[in-house]
Amino acid sequence: MTNNTSDGLRVGEARGPYDIDALETDPRELENSHLDLGSVLVPVVEGGQVTVEMSEDHQPQNVYLVTPIGRISVSAFAAPKTPGLWREVVRELAESLRDSGAATSVEDGHWGREVVAEADGATHRFIGVDGPRWLVRCVGSGPTEAADDLARLSRAVLAETVVRRGSEPYPPRDPLPIVLPPVLADQVAAAQQQMFGDQEGQPAEATGQVPQAPETGGAPAQAAGATVLGDDASGAVGDTGAPAAADPAADEEPPLPPSSGSAMQRFFRRR
Repeated sequence: MTNNTSDGLRVGEARGPYDIDALETDPRELENSHLDLGSVLVPVVEGGQVTVEMSEDHQPQNVYLVTPIGRISVSAFAAPKTPGLWREVVRELAESLRDSGAATSVEDGHWGREVVAEADGATHRFIGVDGPRWLVRCVGSGPTEAADDLARLSRAVLAETVVRRGSEPYPPRDPLPIVLPPVLADQVAAAQQQMFGDQEGQPAEATGQVPQAPETGGAPAQAAGATVLGDDASGAVGDTGAPAAADPAADEEPPLPPSSGSAMQRFFRRR
């Protein structure tokens, strides 16, 4: 359970995931350190890249932080006022993964139960945290040989994530909307036009590399270097949502920790 009932919370202390209404930090201070996706503000990872998965109606469905050791997604969902949704989801998720043939276990993590599934040389770790009328889920997927490092990095990302629930009524378990920042939305639109504008009938799973923009460092640079994917997974909180392992080309570079000197990096090292 998140500790957002405490006073004086500031991003950078690795005490999240944070509820935005409980923070002393001005969200404008996070523009260079976090990727603002509307319902969640996710810390960027040094050496990382961004992948956007689009739905069939061309709406953003998932956003992945792609790193040299795997890729991470953070999603927020509506939840009842009474905490405990993640405990329910863990049981359903583990059962679903086992039924799909994955070697599945439930482990104790920093916030409680984590679901770990192994299949085809890849490990997928699902971490969930109950908040005030929201549940946030982090999924880290990558080669099994890097599973321990990716688990630490996934927890570090989640510890610095901010959730913006809003006041709109949503049924429990419904995904909270993803809103792409302007620079990322422009890049995704350009990529979609390139992918589908001149080639009608192109398969939905096709990918297109978005042109690299000149920004260096922080959230703008990661957003401007995004890749867009077609629809290939459901966004429901109980679904596996497990992306494929990281691009093998990423193995050409050594694993990189989170941004140097940050609270996220300290969390990464100590876990």
